[in-house]
Amino acid sequence: MIERPNVPPEGDDRPTAAAFATDASRGEGLSGAQTGGLSDPRALQILSIEHSNLVATRSMLWSESFARAALFVSVLSASVVALSLIGTSRPDFRTFALILLPVALFVGIGTFVRLDDSNREEALWVVAMNRLRHAYVAMVPGLADRFVSGTTDDFAGIVRSYGRDPGTHYSFLHFFVTIPGTVAVVDGVIAGVIAAEAFEPLAWPALVEAAAALAIGFGVTTALGLRSKRHFDALVAANPPKFGGTPPSGGAGQ
Repeated sequence: MIERPNVPPEGDDRPTAAAFATDASRGEGLSGAQTGGLSDPRALQILSIEHSNLVATRSMLWSESFARAALFVSVLSASVVALSLIGTSRPDFRTFALILLPVALFVGIGTFVRLDDSNREEALWVVAMNRLRHAYVAMVPGLADRFVSGTTDDFAGIVRSYGRDPGTHYSFLHFFVTIPGTVAVVDGVIAGVIAAEAFEPLAWPALVEAAAALAIGFGVTTALGLRSKRHFDALVAANPPKFGGTPPSGGAGQ
């Protein structure tokens, strides 16, 4: 039996595979499917899934940050309680202090580094979510006035998503009221106490000993703060805004 070629019946105007191939070669056809732009009917579903993933990632990041901060507070509290039970009247008090407090300082510096890295990572996810909202507004321009969070990925859009004034700039002093900044201050205090205990056998004048301990504590806190700012500036430089300025006023499919 001779099979007939599979051709559309007469009068059927449905496009054939060859027609699609010809359209694709000319850049025509379903523009969304060919270009992968926002006019693609799959774009909204993909963006929504990515938005959900970013929300879950930020939630896990905050949970880890709080857990690390709680661990540091627990270690520090246990060290202070242990030293109080030993008592300052014992001759080996300084030995115990110089064993326990450096451990607490190590945990504190590790906690600061992790919290500081988590803050920058969280800011990066905020940038990603702002880009998604930018895409939503590009799809439906009428949504622009509905969003309270930022719809651009520049600095103004980021601080808007954090609920702050878009004119806000990075402040080194504001760093010390954040969770990493608070941990940095506590680390500086621990470092100062360790220095005071280590300098005591040197029989320095009390004022000199206090000044040296204060300088070391201040230096540790300042070094951690500068480390945070340096890495923050590096993050900003490595991620220039792609959708800065004012939100889009026209849809991608229009």
